[in-house]
Amino acid sequence: MSATAAPGTMPSDESPASVPAPVPPKNTATGTASSAADPAPAARRTLDWRIRFGALSLIWGFSFLLIKVGTDGYAPFQVTLGRLVAGTAVLVAAIAIRRERLPRGARTWGHLAVAAFFLNALPFSLFAYAELSIPSTLAGICNATSPLWGMALSLVALSEDRPTRRRVAGLGLGFLGVLTVLGAWQGFSGLDFGGTAMALLASLSYPIGWIYVRRTLAGSGSSTLALTGSQLFLGTVQLAVVTPLFTSAPDGFPLLPTLAVFALGALGTGLAVLLQYGLVEEVGPTTAQMVTYFIPVIATAAGVALLGERLSWNTPVGALVVLAGAALTQSRARSR
Repeated sequence: MSATAAPGTMPSDESPASVPAPVPPKNTATGTASSAADPAPAARRTLDWRIRFGALSLIWGFSFLLIKVGTDGYAPFQVTLGRLVAGTAVLVAAIAIRRERLPRGARTWGHLAVAAFFLNALPFSLFAYAELSIPSTLAGICNATSPLWGMALSLVALSEDRPTRRRVAGLGLGFLGVLTVLGAWQGFSGLDFGGTAMALLASLSYPIGWIYVRRTLAGSGSSTLALTGSQLFLGTVQLAVVTPLFTSAPDGFPLLPTLAVFALGALGTGLAVLLQYGLVEEVGPTTAQMVTYFIPVIATAAGVALLGERLSWNTPVGALVVLAGAALTQSRARSR
């Protein structure tokens, strides 16, 4: 789910997406930015980038299914806390192996705390609560609206993002797709408004966080990996404080939900960030961010095939319209 994404980037979930992290310049698509990470030596790239691209799409696409399974055994806040703990552990290990220096300065850590709230703690929790009442397929499609929200917000908050007819058309087309997914012509019948609203708010939270990061953490001097690991740590602390206040200790640790939460964090939040860094370094942010458009497709297929979720015609049709609109908002007219 945000899904979440690389710093400065606009992920999907994760997104489960659109995993989150702070990287300076922007290249929207889950709101994407270019990577500030140090280029990895070619020798480290043992797998073709297309294989890693496919793996990242699958990991983030399955995040919404894992959230659904996790909430079968744990409260939503507990799912989010477990996800952040596992994801942070993976990035801390990567930071230690690469001997990265952690960010310095109280102001930087303060900005990271705000970023952790909008890019991790809030959207991850909202998606977990949303999937108590809506199918994982709908959550995955709602996550795909992040680039649309990002486009709308950037026109207001980022003076360098000038509106063009193509991008405005993409914005309108994308929200038409949202109305199609929700079945607006039939009065939104059968739709859980609370769960859907939470999923859409989670998708809106990502671009808010990305814009904040872009304004406050660009040029901080720390590596992307160190910033992201620190951000996830702060998100974990936030959930560790909140979770005991709103939930009671679980009666047990059911196997399947426990494995789902661990996979959601270690793979969907930890490993996915590392994969995305490598892709941005090797093929650039524009190609790497294309993973955003595969996530709702995989989330829908996983929900239908493995969870038996029902799918009406307007869901996939609307999702395609959303993705087409999102692609238009990220496009740039060719210079003559």
